[in-house]
Amino acid sequence: MANKLAIVTGASTGIGLELAKLAAQEGYDLLVAADTPFVDARPALEGLGVTVETIEADLATEQGVRQLLDRLGERPVDVLVANAGHGLGGAFLDQQPQEWQHVINTNVTGTLLLIQPIAQRMAARGEGKILVTGSIAGHLAGSFQAVYNGTKAFVDSFSAALNNELKGTGITVTCLKPGATETEFFERAHMEDTKVGQAKKDDPADVAKTGWEAMKDGKESVVYGLKNKAQVWASGVLPESATAVLHRQQAEPGSGK
Repeated sequence: MANKLAIVTGASTGIGLELAKLAAQEGYDLLVAADTPFVDARPALEGLGVTVETIEADLATEQGVRQLLDRLGERPVDVLVANAGHGLGGAFLDQQPQEWQHVINTNVTGTLLLIQPIAQRMAARGEGKILVTGSIAGHLAGSFQAVYNGTKAFVDSFSAALNNELKGTGITVTCLKPGATETEFFERAHMEDTKVGQAKKDDPADVAKTGWEAMKDGKESVVYGLKNKAQVWASGVLPESATAVLHRQQAEPGSGK
């Protein structure tokens, strides 16, 4: 019998790569996608004894999502890990429209364009698991990361809503909500000079493990780490004006000096 199949996006580094490793370790064949080359990831994944297909595509675009779906063909998907995401720091007024549009298109539009057809296939089969990487940022008014936090608020909410819609279908949707994690995120988001960019961060392998186990258990969502859980709890008590002040202290350019 053929192995089950897992799709993992944003899988060339960071949390996505660690999630792909977990899937491979449990015997899933992999179709992994990212907008950066799989230079280090490919050897790490191919040594785990499963079939690994890689595709380099910009999942912020319809063309990129179509490339991935075309590579998939008619194969059934057992696990979809929608992890691809893009950050952007700095003041909104200083950002170019194409920059913040790419954040929205990656985190929101491309994510939904991928989830919908695969979830439809899962529904037809009556089984499947979806893990979406949201963020605790979705609970915070993100001064100097305003568009990114807004997209994660959407993702967090959408995942919970879709999970509810799919009750009784054999499909579960789990939202993994990390905090600051030791990945390329802050470099790519131009946030290396911020307080959060220079702070000690969570291990992506630990974050991925938490999300993977929550997905297997069919949980609606999971927040990694006590500190992150405390921030989410506080966000439910504090007004958005207060979380905006706290976020500014962490994310304002130059705050790391």
